[in-house]
Amino acid sequence: MTILETARLRLEPCSPEHLEGLHAMNRLPEVMRYIGNGEPETLEGTQLMIERVQQRWRHFGYSWWSFIDRASGRVAGAGAVQHLRREAEPPDDLDRLRDLPLELGWRLHPDFWRQGLASEAAQRMARFAFEPLGAPRLLAVRHPDNLASGRVMDRLGMCYLGLDTWYGAPLATHGIERDAWLAR
Repeated sequence: MTILETARLRLEPCSPEHLEGLHAMNRLPEVMRYIGNGEPETLEGTQLMIERVQQRWRHFGYSWWSFIDRASGRVAGAGAVQHLRREAEPPDDLDRLRDLPLELGWRLHPDFWRQGLASEAAQRMARFAFEPLGAPRLLAVRHPDNLASGRVMDRLGMCYLGLDTWYGAPLATHGIERDAWLAR
């Protein structure tokens, strides 16, 4: 499993040792309002997420990272390179995801908002998707009202592609082609 580094963050594959920090973020209504059903996540939900993520790391060689703040050692957020899907629920057969586009996603604990960390982590994850993985295109999706994530997508050089159905809901979709990323 790949560890990524930025100036202020260490991106470690999500693991049980991150449970407390991930749940401290995922249980907050202000973090989850634009994610999934908009409900805070239970501790059991965070545990199940970590298990799913570890399975995907083993299967694909990429998935969700915990963003560890280098200064404090706290979980500052989480982010992923993963396959987008149309359905709300993940399939039992992960190979069904393999031909779907790659998505870049992130979330931060409010203690770390407005510091540029989402952009810093997203830049590093995008580089991972385009360079070692060789992704031809990278998408990012957001609830239409999540303007902060839209600004991060703009800073990445992504273009707004319109509303599309992902994860069972209409989401604003942004994308960037590999050639455009490499030419930045």
